[in-house]
Amino acid sequence: MKVKAVNGFARILKAEGIPWVSCYPTSPVNNALGEEGVPILMMGEERFAVAVADAFSRVTCGKQIGVCTVMAGLNAAGIQMAFGAVAQAWEDSSPVLVIAEGVGAGATRHTHFDMAGAFKPITKWVGEIDRAELVPDYLRRAFTHLRSGRPGPVLLLIPRDLGEYDTDEHPYTPVKGWRTGPDPDDVTTAIATLIAAKAPLLHVGEGVYYADATAELLRFAELAQIPVMTTLKAKGAFPENHPLAVGVRGSLTEHFLRKCDVLFSIGSSLFPNRFSHAIPDAEAKTIVQCTVDLLDINRSYETRHAVIGDAKLTLQALTEEFSKRTGGGRKNPALLDEIRTAKEAFLAKFRPWMESSETPINPYRVIGDLMKVLDPKASFVTADSGNTRDQTSTVYEAQIPRGHLGWGNVSTLGFSLAGAVGAKLAYPQRQCVHITGDAGVCYMMGSFEAVARYGIGITTLHINNGGYSGYGPGFWGGGHDPFTWKVSEHGSACMATMARAVGFHAEDISQPSEIIPALRRALDENAKGRPAFLEFICSHHPVHGGWVRGGSGGH
Repeated sequence: MKVKAVNGFARILKAEGIPWVSCYPTSPVNNALGEEGVPILMMGEERFAVAVADAFSRVTCGKQIGVCTVMAGLNAAGIQMAFGAVAQAWEDSSPVLVIAEGVGAGATRHTHFDMAGAFKPITKWVGEIDRAELVPDYLRRAFTHLRSGRPGPVLLLIPRDLGEYDTDEHPYTPVKGWRTGPDPDDVTTAIATLIAAKAPLLHVGEGVYYADATAELLRFAELAQIPVMTTLKAKGAFPENHPLAVGVRGSLTEHFLRKCDVLFSIGSSLFPNRFSHAIPDAEAKTIVQCTVDLLDINRSYETRHAVIGDAKLTLQALTEEFSKRTGGGRKNPALLDEIRTAKEAFLAKFRPWMESSETPINPYRVIGDLMKVLDPKASFVTADSGNTRDQTSTVYEAQIPRGHLGWGNVSTLGFSLAGAVGAKLAYPQRQCVHITGDAGVCYMMGSFEAVARYGIGITTLHINNGGYSGYGPGFWGGGHDPFTWKVSEHGSACMATMARAVGFHAEDISQPSEIIPALRRALDENAKGRPAFLEFICSHHPVHGGWVRGGSGGH
């Protein structure tokens, strides 16, 4: 049967189980999506369209692939605007499919911008479809990249008016993706090293999420009785209320990171960057790195032992080998006492702020009260770049997989709104909340209307301290950015009023006693399909758990 190339494209997306496609504003594929019954979510700008699809892939751990379309072709402004969002997906290894209009045969001489060349450094693959009958082949290749190996974005370029192809001659079967298992000899060596260690530490990355291996991680950690830290992106992969959990950042994590003689990493690249720990005294530790990507090995640190393979298959093999060697695991009550004591000392610093009655409101009081209101087993929280990310990831306790979404290598302002939208679309029954600051709100203002238009019941918590770039001079000394930090006071720029104008339930909160009632009203509105915006008049409080930097001391 003959079908237009774009309609064949849309049918394949449908066959792959794509539930919706986010877009802005035009694409030759959009009308075909509508004709084939694939829902289209029109966002407010290109970057947000990519970000929502990206977030959907992240929160579902790649089980469902987020897909978006943006404007391109000879008028490539849309794909150029989307570049930063695709770069973030690349840096954070998120499997999102971006679709844009390609430049037709013979037309490349009419443009200075080489779309394929520009995007190759920030994608796993760029496919330029130049014949209608190649649509199934290129989508098959795209979903192979999206579902196999290290996750990452894929860009497909399809020109307008590409013609038709015969679906009987060029059929399509959905792609399942492929995994690789570890070498048994590497597993044996890794477990022998672990058993011989005096103070091992499990260092868990987001690869555990994408391998759907959180249950296997829990079993292995309990069997081996090892403390577990996670990267920011893996927060929640191991329940943070578990007796073996030592968190993401701050003194609790640092204590075990410095103490360990064997750092046993699973699903992490081990890159030291602004939003992760360096390994202190790495040359004195034995690093065992279990990763799906061979390119991670001996990259940032010397890897004494490596196990290459899918994290789920690797953890299953590690568990089997450990059980065989130890006769079924071991107990370590002294370790549990050590973790409990260190955690109590860590939280003692922050608990007074989480219960503070000062005004302006301490931002930790907002997070503390949020934890009292949300159901930890049926909720989702994420936070924007800057202090909101740092404060939330320090004290918020994620108890379920993807109960929190963190991102790290590239951290784009405004992404938390897309994170909450993606989570609500993936998990409609969850309470979905994102926390942002003044700069983040300004990045996302143009996208609030789309959230209200589609009735996506999420809550935005705006920590309004009238400042960008951290904080200014005052109690904290000279300030992070003394010349650029101060922006509009709440009296001259009420963001809640803006949100209310586009259909949000919106409130200003200036008293700590009103935080919990306001949160409950917001969540009640969310349950009715209405988004909510709560603007908290807060103090500057740039204190949070630190990251360990290289060498033997300091943050």
